Amino acid sequence: MITYTNTVIAEHERGLLFRDGRLDKVLTPGRNRLLSLGHELRIQRCDLSDPVFSVMHAQLLFDSAAGLLETHLHQVVTGNRQLALVRYDGELSDIVPPHCRRLYWREPLRIEVEPVDLAEGLRIADRLRAELMRRDAPVRLSQAIANYVHSAEVADRHVGLLFIDGEYRETLPPGGHAFWSIDRKVHVAVVDGRLQSMEVAGQEILSRDKVSLRVNLSATWQVEDAVHALRESSDYREQLYRELQFALRKAIGTRTLDSLLADRQQLDRTIHDAVAARAKALGLRLIGVGLKDIILPGEMKAILNQVVEAEKQAQANVIRRREETAATRSALNTAKLMESNPTLMRLKELETLEKVADKVERLTVFGGLEGMMRDSVRIDA
Repeated sequence: MITYTNTVIAEHERGLLFRDGRLDKVLTPGRNRLLSLGHELRIQRCDLSDPVFSVMHAQLLFDSAAGLLETHLHQVVTGNRQLALVRYDGELSDIVPPHCRRLYWREPLRIEVEPVDLAEGLRIADRLRAELMRRDAPVRLSQAIANYVHSAEVADRHVGLLFIDGEYRETLPPGGHAFWSIDRKVHVAVVDGRLQSMEVAGQEILSRDKVSLRVNLSATWQVEDAVHALRESSDYREQLYRELQFALRKAIGTRTLDSLLADRQQLDRTIHDAVAARAKALGLRLIGVGLKDIILPGEMKAILNQVVEAEKQAQANVIRRREETAATRSALNTAKLMESNPTLMRLKELETLEKVADKVERLTVFGGLEGMMRDSVRIDA
């Protein structure tokens, strides 16, 4: 029985016509009149908004009907150490990994394929990195980047150390970097090259005279050789902390409380000298060490306060005695002058009388002013 079927293919579609289960024709946009001639017809519509030919068993279908599909599809094949960058109308949109086959519709977008040889190196050029890192990347490209690209940002005054499969390869300067991570483990360790501080706080330590102290130490340091630091220690910060902690405990444990309080700068120098060489062996530079706090137990603090108070009181008593001695010596000298000089004696009496008179509210005079002067004060010529 002969029958006709009409089907309409939209502008953004292509139709795969199967006759008795075998691909017979690719239907293009428009109205298509199909003659069945008793055969079973089936049409599979393909949306070209996704340029990837992703029907079920796509590769098998292409291989079995290559002559029919080659005019409509572009096949991308990559080798074992090769990948391909696929651009739609000049815009990077997909990455084909090594040892892979992928099919793309030739229409309506223009397909461009750029092969990349991984044997030439894993570093991604800055121009390509900018394309890969753009914010509006399509979903397929974003998924490929997450699977095949390792990117890293190295900040100013920092250095980046590139490790491939656990082996150090090179030191990266500040800036953006990207590498292909296909079948390789790529890692960039970023190391801060600026001055850094470290606090060794809350250390409970016994001094040589068995006084329990709580001590806080501060240190300033810098990474001098980043490669050496990462190779020598899995955690160079933790290692430096331990070295400072051990040196602090040793320095305090060999000193009495009085010597600690008397010369803290000497203690700082001792700790610095003990740790500096070990820090250099770790690829670090110890710049300075300072003892911030020495916290005493409550009862010891009260005893020291009493000692300080007694010392200050003794100093005050010495000053008071010195002033009293000076005042007595001055009075003795004045008395000797008066003894040898009657006129000076009478002047002193007048000064005393003046002071007394200032404090008297009423003064009654008998015998007149002349009698008062004659009887109260008489200066012998």
